Amino acid sequence: MTAVISGLCNVYTHYITTFEEYQAQRYEAASTIYGPHTLSAYIQLFRALAKAIATDAVANLSRGPEPPYFKQLIASLIPNIVDRAPLGRNFGDVLQPAKPTYRVGEVAEVIFVGANPKNSAENQTHQTFLTVEKYEATSATWRIVHNDASWETRFYWHKGLLGHSNATIQWHIPGTAQPGIYRMRYFGHHRKQDFLKPAVILPFESTSSAFEVVTS
Repeated sequence: MTAVISGLCNVYTHYITTFEEYQAQRYEAASTIYGPHTLSAYIQLFRALAKAIATDAVANLSRGPEPPYFKQLIASLIPNIVDRAPLGRNFGDVLQPAKPTYRVGEVAEVIFVGANPKNSAENQTHQTFLTVEKYEATSATWRIVHNDASWETRFYWHKGLLGHSNATIQWHIPGTAQPGIYRMRYFGHHRKQDFLKPAVILPFESTSSAFEVVTS
């Protein structure tokens, strides 16, 4: 049996030096924030974890202390204001449409009436701010080919005044893109608060016009 320990947990624990390196207190050592025995502690815990994985005894391990939870601190640092759409517009309305045709290597861009992305942090219904979708003629359906985790996409939020904002979605069309008909979709949440009533977070979504991608 091969046990692989991967540290991809979205947590940065700063530098980890040996006991000897720590004594010199150069940059890396001074940035080892848990002290001179940090490496030994890591080795001890990872050795126990590796043994538990190899012997199928992970359930017997102690959960350990809970990490600090900074949600309330973060929320207090960024004031929550009501989102507003321009007069005569709705959230998600297209302000700058896609061009009818793009070539491979170009950047498809659409600008929407936006809302603060912070509203979607705990209210996401699609787990992404955007999708790039390709039309499949054989099934008459749209197939998602990219989202906001894709290397080829960009999501920019442009904050305006008094709750107004725009969202720009870009697709840097790669050389591997298949020719065909595509569209981009935007998913967001806007904060609404009527007079003397508590604020509510409401979802919205929008779709660009279809455009064609050609190879040359």
